[in-house]
Amino acid sequence: MTLNAMIKNFAADESGAVTVDWVVLTAAIVGLGIAVMASVSDGLEKLSGDIETQLTTQGVTTTF
Repeated sequence: MTLNAMIKNFAADESGAVTVDWVVLTAAIVGLGIAVMASVSDGLEKLSGDIETQLTTQGVTTTF
């Protein structure tokens, strides 16, 4: 097998293309997840503070 034939065979081989596609798709999903977490985290922090305040100030009535 000549060097020219080996290079043509290597260029025509697409067995790793699916792996590259999955890596790109996975990176995009992770990036979107990080973007969502960055945009939602402030609201969640405020909401959890409101819930904590409500739970700590809530009184329990022991009589009917």
